[in-house]
Amino acid sequence: MASLIEFNLFAPRNQGAALIGSFSEWKEIPMEKAEDGYFRTQVELEDGAYQYKFRVQTKSPNFEPDQSVDVIDPYATDVDEQRKVGIVRIKDGKKIVDTYVWQHDDTPLPENHELVIYEMHVADFTGGEVDSYKRGKYVDAIEKLDYLKELGINAIELMPVNEYPGDYSWGYKVRHYFATESSYGSTEDLKRFIDECHARGIRVFVDGIYNHTDEECPLLQIDRNYWYYEHMHYPEDPNNYWGPEFNYDNYDEKLDVKPAWKYVGDVVRFWVQEYHIDGIRFDAVRQLANNEFLNWLATQAKKNTAPKPFYNIAEHIPDTSTITTPEGPLDACWHESFRYFVIPHICGEKFEPEKLKEVLDPRRQGYAASINVVNYLATHDREHLLRELGDRLRRASAERGIFDEDTFRRAKLGAVLLMTAMGIPMLWMGEEFGEHKRKSETVTQPKKIAWPLLERDQNRDLFEYYKKLIVLRKHNPALQSDNIEFFHENVDAKVLAYVRWNEEGSRVVVVANFSNQNLSGYHVPEFPSAGTWHEWTGNYDVEAGEDGIMIDIEPYQAKVFVWR
Repeated sequence: MASLIEFNLFAPRNQGAALIGSFSEWKEIPMEKAEDGYFRTQVELEDGAYQYKFRVQTKSPNFEPDQSVDVIDPYATDVDEQRKVGIVRIKDGKKIVDTYVWQHDDTPLPENHELVIYEMHVADFTGGEVDSYKRGKYVDAIEKLDYLKELGINAIELMPVNEYPGDYSWGYKVRHYFATESSYGSTEDLKRFIDECHARGIRVFVDGIYNHTDEECPLLQIDRNYWYYEHMHYPEDPNNYWGPEFNYDNYDEKLDVKPAWKYVGDVVRFWVQEYHIDGIRFDAVRQLANNEFLNWLATQAKKNTAPKPFYNIAEHIPDTSTITTPEGPLDACWHESFRYFVIPHICGEKFEPEKLKEVLDPRRQGYAASINVVNYLATHDREHLLRELGDRLRRASAERGIFDEDTFRRAKLGAVLLMTAMGIPMLWMGEEFGEHKRKSETVTQPKKIAWPLLERDQNRDLFEYYKKLIVLRKHNPALQSDNIEFFHENVDAKVLAYVRWNEEGSRVVVVANFSNQNLSGYHVPEFPSAGTWHEWTGNYDVEAGEDGIMIDIEPYQAKVFVWR
């Protein structure tokens, strides 16, 4: 039985538009323009899937005036990039995305202060064990979720999963905001991935690219200067221009609408409601440079979610506390300075306690609380830690290799700092077992995760070390608090010690040796309490006296003491 289905296109400054599709044998169906700026028409369709596009008299300056161009619906929830069409699905007389039925919406999910995040690129996360160029898919990632749960991950941050042009990409130049990347699988596959994450108590965040788009985004073809800035919006930073930038300043007085606000607000609302996401990582916030809009958008995201936690994270390089609450529009900022200062210290290039304290206690940088920063040692934009360590240490000694014992020792020191600092820890995929491939020079070169590394003793040991630290991070309230105190530093020996605690009495002490010296019988005075402490990584008890504690600590090693 056929039903009347409406197609609409918001193009208030355009003179004419028509609908063409498989249902009309690709002949034009005229659309009428209303005073609200929408072109509309209705078509009788039976349940099923249909291809369609719009033919619009463009207002974009890179075409002839009022030239007719064929464009994919900017709101299309599925597209066929090869045929340059959108796909609409009809069921029971209504447009649908798919027929997926959510199974795990009621499963409790961790609060923001409890998170341990894993940044994932779907294409490179799996699929490379046999064929290094085989793209991973959502169904492959689902098979690895029990591995991530074993590691202790309780949030996954997906690199962009919007439909992007070409065969392979990181996805940071979005062309179709409502459609998902078809090479990773279907919309049902993505929903099942998110649902299976939720079943395991794992939240899912998506990368939101709201600063810029691909050069062939449909909005650019319809009326470029209605949605975009005519010139570079942030000329202070010409090296970080990623493509045509949304104009969040443009206000259409006649319709009382800010077009870019409306469109991106619709995008966020759709992803929250349709895909049940639990947070957004906002890309290129420094270049977007509009806190009023970001505040509105973050509020929209939280308004439209079910009664569960939501997390809005800024990528702002260099990081800044001004982007986070209470002063700023978002909950957290990628803490680039954590990586920037920690890595030279675990490489032995410097020992500057005040710089370390700044990133271990981000309140010294103006952040209000632990949840305001996301700490990391590597991301998709930075080298894996083992690669970074290997490169830096080889510069100091040509005999070194990435897989020598000293490199792994320093990687473990980095892991302790990541998991015990104030802030939310994040791992770039593979970091937990010592993935070391150099990052791509271009975003079109696949870099598959080398899962066979887990079969090596050193790599497996690093995985188990991370796993043990993550258990402590997730289950000891001291490490989720906003409390840290640096109670011992020794510039000559290059030792720094700090305690994390909460008001109920949980305490974790870290003593870190940033030197290449084996410190035998090292005295740490003014230990937070006399009594029995448990060294977490080595699984043994030690006694602290009134005058402190005596420990043996190896080069580039940290001891983690938990109050009994």
